[in-house]
Amino acid sequence: MPAISVDDLTVLRRLRTPGLGDRVRPVRQVVDAPSGYEGEGFPVRRAFAGVDLRDLDPFVHMDQMGEVDYAPGEPKGTPWHPHRGFETVTYIIDGTFDHHDSHGGGGTITDGDTQWMTAGSGLLHIEAPPEWLVTSGGLFHGIQLWVNLPREAKWNAPAYQDIRAKDVGLATSADAGALVRVIAGEVDGVAGPGSTFTPMSLVHASVEAGAQLELPWPVEYNALVYVLAGQGFVGVEKRPLRTGNLAVLGAGDFVSVAGDTRHDSRTPAFDVLVLGGRPINEPVAWAGPFVMNTRAEVQQAFEDFQKGRLGTIPSVHGAPTSLQEG
Repeated sequence: MPAISVDDLTVLRRLRTPGLGDRVRPVRQVVDAPSGYEGEGFPVRRAFAGVDLRDLDPFVHMDQMGEVDYAPGEPKGTPWHPHRGFETVTYIIDGTFDHHDSHGGGGTITDGDTQWMTAGSGLLHIEAPPEWLVTSGGLFHGIQLWVNLPREAKWNAPAYQDIRAKDVGLATSADAGALVRVIAGEVDGVAGPGSTFTPMSLVHASVEAGAQLELPWPVEYNALVYVLAGQGFVGVEKRPLRTGNLAVLGAGDFVSVAGDTRHDSRTPAFDVLVLGGRPINEPVAWAGPFVMNTRAEVQQAFEDFQKGRLGTIPSVHGAPTSLQEG
């Protein structure tokens, strides 16, 4: 995986291990993400399928995009689509994605970069591989996470955070056998660059075969572990996990994952996303691209979209656009 790496992990800060009175979080549920297709037809795994929204709060949805090796002409993206009431976090591990919106914003993310988009009051958005990648083909792999916004932030103006791979917080496990990339939040004093409305942490860890990673985790956060690649174990029970598995953890002070001693050459490490946050504990009304508090607010979002109030597609990217009241 070409997400940021470090040749010598011993130069990084080592995370503390559980002490007297600390509790490693147990495993409450393990689900296997079903496969599907998104946008114009790129393959995804629905990471949160089968998990109660109350166990995901403040998150509502996550797709693992790929891993797929496209032939020339095959790379695909999404058409223009609306969002309101939440944030999309797109983390590209391998490949390149362009993104544009109806306000003229946008950019390109690649190999370990993150595009953190606060949809807030609403906008139109498109994500697609650049033309050169469509022509050449190539490997594509990433995730998109939907983070709910609390009621008071759902009407904030849309905004972007452009997080580059070089800016993520880096640490290693006590045995120097795991690379920990902190994209948002904080782990044992190692902070990520992502700014969040609801306190949360998002970590991508690569755990070598046989290595053990203990992540200090705030007791008020929930905790989820999703396997991007490889095989290993999670929790005090050493529950086996493999690519596409999501583990929902119970209460405790530490998240514990370990790499299996058996790995093939294609997946030499146990790559996991560890994420969690302080639950918002508000009603969730979710339909398609809108995540609100009530059904009436969702219906209003659809009406606003249909009447052009969420913006218009620019004929030339970057050209000024204005919201129409319909």
